[in-house]
Amino acid sequence: MTTDDVREPGAEPAPGLAGVPDGFGRLWTPHRMVYIQGENKPTDPGEASCPFCVAPGRDDADALVVHRGEVAYVVMNLYPYNGGHLLVCPYRHVSDYTDLTETETREVAELTQTAMRVLREVSGPAGFNLGMNQGEVAGAGIAAHLHQHVVPRWLGDMNFLPVVGRTKALPELLADTRARLAAAWPDGSN
Repeated sequence: MTTDDVREPGAEPAPGLAGVPDGFGRLWTPHRMVYIQGENKPTDPGEASCPFCVAPGRDDADALVVHRGEVAYVVMNLYPYNGGHLLVCPYRHVSDYTDLTETETREVAELTQTAMRVLREVSGPAGFNLGMNQGEVAGAGIAAHLHQHVVPRWLGDMNFLPVVGRTKALPELLADTRARLAAAWPDGSN
């Protein structure tokens, strides 16, 4: 295989496709197959395979950790809905919000507020979606370890790509976004 045989994700003009031209371009995002097929999803609910338990033991840049608190931390979502999509996670492997300690509840809330402030400073979103999916039936991709989603939103960020193409175009690499957010975090420890 040569470098000419490898294609980066991107738009492909319709005239180059087999079959009857339909006037549509195609945005190929083969890297999303890992998520769609669940290749990185834990096979059991235990701590050893939980990405939210493993991440704090790794280097911040490698694990996409933006900030470390006392009982919770902030990490980039590996499969973001929007650029800057953060997750606030307790270090403790706990699945249900009602099982958080008072200290964990307070720090998850405080880190969520700080994440919103930092995202406003760094990328100027017009709004946010905040939430936790509790249990697989509620949409939790990793139900065994709760995590608060902080999703920045911009006017018009929902376009035809996610609606029709089930694809999200993100303008910045996760590592670059993590570096900008970590540098802007108020305590400056990152």
